Amino acid sequence: MLDKTSKILIAVVVCLLIGFLSGFATQSSVTTWYTTLNKPSFNPPNWVFAPVWTVLYVLMGIAAGLVWNRGFYHKWVKTAIYHFCFQLVFNGAWSMVFFGLKKPFWGLVIICILLVLIIRTIKWFKVVDKKAAFLLYPYLAWVAFATVLNFSIWQLN
Repeated sequence: MLDKTSKILIAVVVCLLIGFLSGFATQSSVTTWYTTLNKPSFNPPNWVFAPVWTVLYVLMGIAAGLVWNRGFYHKWVKTAIYHFCFQLVFNGAWSMVFFGLKKPFWGLVIICILLVLIIRTIKWFKVVDKKAAFLLYPYLAWVAFATVLNFSIWQLN
């Protein structure tokens, strides 16, 4: 049986692994294709993204570990974790589509779905553990910003 700390560490590692794997798609075009795109004035410098995403993945993992610790046998915990996993798949898919396939429009579609899934995940996390839900708010804010950025890049190109 895993203790709370072990569950949090496992969840953080899983989230960071998703980020690491997504980074392959990002790195393949961030210094080539991405530099050729027209970007809005509020586009952050490239060096901002890695530290922000690292912090967000750690917060996401802590949140998921806190929910998991409430007991996976409980249907609300299962529902919350399923929502979390589903949004995590879309999180990874966005990088693959936007950067890997170089498709800003389809990236926009995916990130809009991701935004809805994050909101639903927060809703379910709040049912299980309010602190865990609170830890996802920075992620929600960043993805909302990234959605506006993705839309702007699509519009400008």
